[in-house]
Formats: sequence, C-alpha cells, structure tokens
Amino acid sequence: MSIMPDAWIREQANANGMIEPFADRQHREGTISYGLSSYGYDARVAPEFRIFTNVDSVIVDPKQFSEQSFVERNTDVCVIPPNSFALARTVEYFRIPRDVLVICLGKSTYARCGIIVNVTPLEPEWEGHVTLEFSNTTPLPARIYANEGACQFLFLKADQQCEVSYADRSGKYMGQRGVTLPRL
Repeated sequence: MSIMPDAWIREQANANGMIEPFADRQHREGTISYGLSSYGYDARVAPEFRIFTNVDSVIVDPKQFSEQSFVERNTDVCVIPPNSFALARTVEYFRIPRDVLVICLGKSTYARCGIIVNVTPLEPEWEGHVTLEFSNTTPLPARIYANEGACQFLFLKADQQCEVSYADRSGKYMGQRGVTLPRL
C-alpha cells in the first residue's frame, strides 16, 4: 500500500471526479489552508452546522439517535460551546476508487486550539460529502470557519483491489449529501 502524491490526486480529480470541486493548489492567504498538498488534499468545511445541545436532556444513543440533540445553523462562523461538538460536512464531494482507502487527519491550526476533527476512513468505492465532527476540548467557546480548510485526506492505494467494496455491500452512508446523522 502506497501513499499517493499530488500528481496522482490531481489526475484522479480531473479525469475521474474523485474530488469536486477541486482546488489544484494550496490556498492560504487570510484563510485556514485548503486544496492540493504534496501527499494529500485539505478539504473545506461547508457553512452547514449541527451544534450539539443538551437543552432537552436527550440521551445520546447511536442506535436511537434523536435529532433534538442538535441545533442547525447555516453560517460562515460556527461557535462550538465549551466541551461540546458540532457536525458539519465537506464542501467537496468525494468518489473513492476501488483500490484506494482514504484516511483523514485534522488541521494543525485547529488542533493547536484544542479543536479535534474526527472522520472515519473513506472506504473503497464510497462516495458523498464527508460528515465532519469538530470536538471543542477546551473550557471556552471555539470558532470553526466555513469555506476554509478543516482536515487533510491521505490517499492509500492498495496493491490489489478488495473483494467487496463499500458500494458492493450498499453501505448505509453511500451517496450522502449534507450533514448526515448516525444511522443504524
């Protein structure tokens, strides 16, 4: 398994629509950087947020998830309460090749502020907007900036194709658009 370089990422984005829209270079002036990097792609966060709230004292249960746990905001700057989290999505829509696994890591700018970005791996032949979780680990409110860099995706190309892809097994998050809550 090899990590794929910028030229391969650009080729896959342009020829096969692996990332749409695609920024073919790093954009950083006055923003948290996004776009193509040496061995990855820094994705942006869209201005759609679901911020966790405990107003209704709902139990967080992944098997019976209640939408009452969140308030929705469409905004350029999302404020996450102390010791809380928000869900968002990438601006970019991803289409993962059958012989590729994608790992996501948070941006250092956010990590150095106590904001952790969590994303599960993007499996072979998965496609959709990526749902992002921003955890504010600090005792203070924290800001997330829409349309700026949120996380970096690393593309790992396998030596062989998998027998069963995400698409083959009709994964429950296939083709997701917008912020997607937990499903069973």
